[in-house]
Amino acid sequence: MTRCDLYPAIDLRGGRVVRLAQGDPERQTVYGDHPGETARRWLEAGSSWLHVVNLDGAFGQGDDRNLEGLSAILAEVGDEARVQLGGGLRALEDVERILERGVTRVVLGTAAVERPDLVAAAVKRFGADRVAVGLDARDGRVKTKGWTEDGGVDVVTLGRRLHREAGATTVIYTDIARDGVQTGPELETARELAAGGGIAVIASGGVASLDDIRRVREAGLAGVIVGRALYEGLFTLEQALEVVA
Repeated sequence: MTRCDLYPAIDLRGGRVVRLAQGDPERQTVYGDHPGETARRWLEAGSSWLHVVNLDGAFGQGDDRNLEGLSAILAEVGDEARVQLGGGLRALEDVERILERGVTRVVLGTAAVERPDLVAAAVKRFGADRVAVGLDARDGRVKTKGWTEDGGVDVVTLGRRLHREAGATTVIYTDIARDGVQTGPELETARELAAGGGIAVIASGGVASLDDIRRVREAGLAGVIVGRALYEGLFTLEQALEVVA
């Protein structure tokens, strides 16, 4: 069976750890004021990856407090785990700067839709294992700019195109309608995308139970991102890691 990694999510907004329901900035829950402490919590529970999102960057709003939060996370992580970061990366220089900070893998979302040439350039320069594509969708349609604009294409078509033409091999697929509302992940599209071959798909959005994580693993996906369910104690990270082991 394909290896399935589990990624605890640390979403940063204004320097704080938050979760948004269905990507709506008006439906925000704050889970902590110290990103480094949150990272330490997940590391001590055994996580080997952290998924960090600069929400202000995704909405096109720079906030240095998020970069400070990222620095705190990286300081805690050291060599214990790897960090995957997305949000607001719009140019090759942005990718280089973040990787130089110590991030293992960047996630290109809006930029991947609007500038597939950037994905190709980043993959060529830094390697496919260090560049992921973030495809966020509602009703199968890709959304951009913090999920506020229509990207004009469906997830599977774009994912396969970016694999074929830009060399992308990792796709993080989020069903916006399920994100932060714990209704279970949408696996049909994720499986279809992975079935094309050569694409490692990480599912995101809607995980509410250990059974949801088990279904992701059984679907043959490469990973699953978990946020609100962990923060609200629906299960422990240790339990979740046992499911994907």
